[in-house]
Amino acid sequence: MTTEKLQALLDSMTIREKVGQLVQCNAGQFIQNDMEITGPEGELLPAEDLNRVMGSVLTFEDAAQAKALQDRHLAADPKKIPLLLMLDVIHGLRTTYPIPLAMGCSFDDDLMAECADMARKESAVCGVHVTFNPMVDTARDARWGRILETSSEEPLLNSRMGAAVVRATQGEDLSRPENVACCVKHFAAYGAPEGGRDYNTVDLSERTLREAYLPAYKACLDAGARLIMPSFNALNGIPSVANRWLMNRVLREEWGFNGVVISDYNAVGELVTHGVAENLKDAVRLSMLAGCDIDMVRNAYYLYLEDLVRDGVVPEEMLDQAVLRVLKLKNELGLFENPYHGADEEAEKKLYLCPAHREIARRAAEESAVLLKNEGILPLSDRIRKAALIGPFADERHLVGFWSRPGAWKDAVTLPEGIQALLPDLELIIERGCGAEIGDTDESGIDRAVEAARSADAVILALGEPENDSGEGRSRATLTLPGPQMTLARRVLAANPNTAVILFNGRPLELTELDELAPAILEMWYPGTEAGNAAARLLFGRANPCGKLSAGLPRSVGQYPMPYNRMNTGRPKPQPDSQAFPFTSCYLDTPNLPLYSFGHGLSYTTFSYESLTLDRTVMRPEESVRVTIRVRNTGSGAGKEVVQLYLRDPVASVVRPVQQLIDYRKISLEPGEVKEVAFTVTEEQLRFWDFDCSFRSEPGTFELSTGYADHLLLTRTFVLQ
Repeated sequence: MTTEKLQALLDSMTIREKVGQLVQCNAGQFIQNDMEITGPEGELLPAEDLNRVMGSVLTFEDAAQAKALQDRHLAADPKKIPLLLMLDVIHGLRTTYPIPLAMGCSFDDDLMAECADMARKESAVCGVHVTFNPMVDTARDARWGRILETSSEEPLLNSRMGAAVVRATQGEDLSRPENVACCVKHFAAYGAPEGGRDYNTVDLSERTLREAYLPAYKACLDAGARLIMPSFNALNGIPSVANRWLMNRVLREEWGFNGVVISDYNAVGELVTHGVAENLKDAVRLSMLAGCDIDMVRNAYYLYLEDLVRDGVVPEEMLDQAVLRVLKLKNELGLFENPYHGADEEAEKKLYLCPAHREIARRAAEESAVLLKNEGILPLSDRIRKAALIGPFADERHLVGFWSRPGAWKDAVTLPEGIQALLPDLELIIERGCGAEIGDTDESGIDRAVEAARSADAVILALGEPENDSGEGRSRATLTLPGPQMTLARRVLAANPNTAVILFNGRPLELTELDELAPAILEMWYPGTEAGNAAARLLFGRANPCGKLSAGLPRSVGQYPMPYNRMNTGRPKPQPDSQAFPFTSCYLDTPNLPLYSFGHGLSYTTFSYESLTLDRTVMRPEESVRVTIRVRNTGSGAGKEVVQLYLRDPVASVVRPVQQLIDYRKISLEPGEVKEVAFTVTEEQLRFWDFDCSFRSEPGTFELSTGYADHLLLTRTFVLQ
């Protein structure tokens, strides 16, 4: 449809019809399905009234439902304006790949794009027009359950992973039926709630907000994302959906975003609960004036926006602008010509869980796993005749993580299935040992598990966090392994020291005691559909771990928040970090540093960093510094290494981080092979938000280092004139 025809359509619409385009409903109001909803329903208005005018729906199951919803609506809508069909496709549709936090550990933008491309194909044939992905909230506190949905505690890694998702999902031309529009979320700073409690308030200085939280949203918008979702939380006292500074000044004016803004689930209605709106009508006024285009689920716009426009409280011009943004998105997706877009029942059968997609998911699970510790236990030898697979996740299929579709766990490969497919002659004893639920005290199976451990040549101890313990609304005050898992671990490790621990979880856990006892720990997160196959290949050396932590693992939950890129203090704690020092910034009962820092991850081979060189030591603003890092594989096997480049600005007008990741590159090395990795550092990478929130660099000395957070190996300096 041409721009002129689109404008003519808008001009022909009544205020009621315009308002309808800004109303989003649950598909379950019109068709029966099993999709999970994550909040209260709106007022249950007559379905047929909503069906005539609504602009979009969410939470449908498949192509058949997508077509049925579209047909039902178009038959009732006199203007024949097609629906937008939206769905949370966070880490795969039917073929699930690892949760985003795990994907961040891959430090591989191309792999992230490959996974997103796979999800795009499955989503398009399902009938999805818009996916609520990527989520790029910087998260520095693992008590918050939704940390699993973001890539990292690091803004740069979040930015690059999120942008990769956007480009792969949307493609070059949204009108093509295989492409899907992205909605970035949650704007802004949803990942910094007080106490780590989901939906809780966020209070940040503007400098911290701009430095740590806003960059990833902007990177995704710069990559072309067509929608953005304001967050549930109050940011500095104002809920985001009503925050005019955030959405009008920053989003629209500073960043120039002209796409669609859609509220989170019932966020407009929750303005009343927050206490900033007197009633639901007042909430609609606040949201519209702040620039929120679509009201998700609550039906508040449907009930009150028409009256607010007729009374002149909300200018009709503002309503028209919001509606035109929605119509333009529908037009860009080609829905006026083909309202079904890519929905195709036959293609669903061919694509879902196809071998090519399973292979991508398996590879992603292998490359996002992090080998935390290994004292010669892994990889396990093929010569082992008898292995004990012990623990609550020893034969578990719920390994795909939150935000997977209903029943997706049924398609996941279990550990026994993966191991026996790889080594069919291996005698495998499977014992659960104990449960993993919070509050579970049943230890009745531990004695049997210990006997199995004693009788085996090697033990695989599968521990972790139940799938529903992390995700939206799943905050935890403690991060230890739930249930009697540590009791099981103590006894099994005492019975057979040839034990490797494999972890399945959605957040960084407190592993201090387990780390002291276990000789090998492999962090698998929630690996997705190919969990068992990937785990088997990693455990028995068919694949070499190469993941690096995208968020540090705490020694104690009391360390949170614990950003790796922390600021220095006037009284920093001296090294080593093993004991308390009076009158310095430290804990009396634990070291300051995490158990495992951001960027940590071992391999079955070893790497040495031989040199870090700069092509100049003095740089002018219009110039750049070429950094070359020489890396050698000093082990006996091929492997992949993530070369990380860190910056420090020792003296500035405001306190700067003690370390800051500014670039990374993943390389493959054969035994004995040497590679030089080159980075280009520009003046823009030296900029920061100063005391009055101007983004600029300052002349002076800068340090460039490689290694990983808190363990920098080589450092060189240069001067910016």
